[in-house]
Amino acid sequence: MLHRIRRRGLVLALATGLLTAQVMVAGASPAAATPQECERGANGFVDIPDTLRGTQAPVGPVSIFGRTATLYYGRIGGVTRGWAHLGGDTLWGDSVWMDWTRDGGRTWIQCGPFEVSSGGQTKTSAAQRTSSDANWRFRACLRWGRHEPAAIKCTDWW
Repeated sequence: MLHRIRRRGLVLALATGLLTAQVMVAGASPAAATPQECERGANGFVDIPDTLRGTQAPVGPVSIFGRTATLYYGRIGGVTRGWAHLGGDTLWGDSVWMDWTRDGGRTWIQCGPFEVSSGGQTKTSAAQRTSSDANWRFRACLRWGRHEPAAIKCTDWW
């Protein structure tokens, strides 16, 4: 019986470690930008409605417990821009942000997080212009609530 309990504990510890490793973002550390550094025209970002959807970028959305982060792009004010969108079964404290890189993902700026203030609400990041430069890329990320350790997932770079 004690052997079974130890094995369950080991399996639980390994599963927790694998889950944590899966939801952590590997690679370089971001330079975090506050929401204010990504709003109202700061650093080339523009504000958009929290319900806005466009064309889904050719990277799959990511989901955690019924919440989904999707990377969209579309014409805003005559300029093609990309943004992150959070939808699904959201609850207070869930958040979304968009990582933006100009060097192919070695370093990036984290624009956000932008937090949901009530259940069922959708949320977007600010939008940034797209570019034909292969190093100019985006990804959408979500965080499930305010839980620690954080459950975070990001789309692939686009």
